[in-house]
Amino acid sequence: MKLLITGGAGFIGSNFIRYIFNKYPDYKIINLDKLTYCGNLENLRDIENNPNYAFVKGDIADGKIVDQIVSRRPEAILNFAAESHVDRSILDPQSFIKTDILGTQTLLEAAKRHQIERFIQISTDEVYGSIKEGSFTEESPLRPNSPYAASKTGADLLVRAYQQTFGLPILITRSSNNFGPYQYPEKLIPLFVTNLLEGQKVPVYGDGQQIRDWLYVMDNCAGIDFVLHHGQIGDIYNISGHNERTNLEITQIILEQLTKDESSIEHVADRPGHDRRYSLDSTKLQKMGWHPRYEFGEAMAKTVQWYQDNPQWWQPLKSGQYLEYYRKQYQERLSK
Repeated sequence: MKLLITGGAGFIGSNFIRYIFNKYPDYKIINLDKLTYCGNLENLRDIENNPNYAFVKGDIADGKIVDQIVSRRPEAILNFAAESHVDRSILDPQSFIKTDILGTQTLLEAAKRHQIERFIQISTDEVYGSIKEGSFTEESPLRPNSPYAASKTGADLLVRAYQQTFGLPILITRSSNNFGPYQYPEKLIPLFVTNLLEGQKVPVYGDGQQIRDWLYVMDNCAGIDFVLHHGQIGDIYNISGHNERTNLEITQIILEQLTKDESSIEHVADRPGHDRRYSLDSTKLQKMGWHPRYEFGEAMAKTVQWYQDNPQWWQPLKSGQYLEYYRKQYQERLSK
């Protein structure tokens, strides 16, 4: 099988490519990635010489490049490409609209034109918004609360519309919060781990009681693979880890593993529109045969250890001052 994977140099995309080659060594993969700040070819250094792998630098919103690649007739397109950090979306919503919505529409047009067999949209639990009790199912209404979540919601609705209007063979996966190796150090777990390794404090938003359902990235990769091969065209599938923890609980787990205490915590002003709780019901996919394999504590330990063992990967990213720049911009916005 030949796959076009967009955003394959990012966190989930690069882990998925590695997962596919480990499970299906004869598959062929084309990786289209714009290589923005969080797209990093170092994530795929170990497979860059694989004869079944090809990398193309390009923007999914560039119709010419997309059409050239899709004309090679991959059996499936998996769209991982997205601007994905909520804090950045608050500062710069327009870039999220361009990539997440217009980029997705460009891919859909090419898939329709070249009659691609499967188009899989990689989405997020954030499209559902926040929930006080219970868990979101695939039939829950979409109520995004951040520009990022709204851009992903717009993309999901476009994908559905192309299926309803043009008969495009689409599937959508929505996963809970991923964690694991190669995650850009602006997200909670890698940011906190690397800050502590550098002797810095960790910035906890507000009271730290925001609840997220945590999913080890390799379990998400397995879920997406399952949907690719067994999903019903036109369906949506939630992928969750059933590991609900507050941000403060996650922080304390990391502190304990790195033998730090709570003096390393710095409570900072909460961000606008911060969802209080996410929770996904993945019963639909589990009834079909997928189940998360990794125990949460084990996966957290593996993740923290990976960042300890690979400073050569994350130190150059943090020294680029991206995080400091956005932190200052965000704090200035809050003070106005």
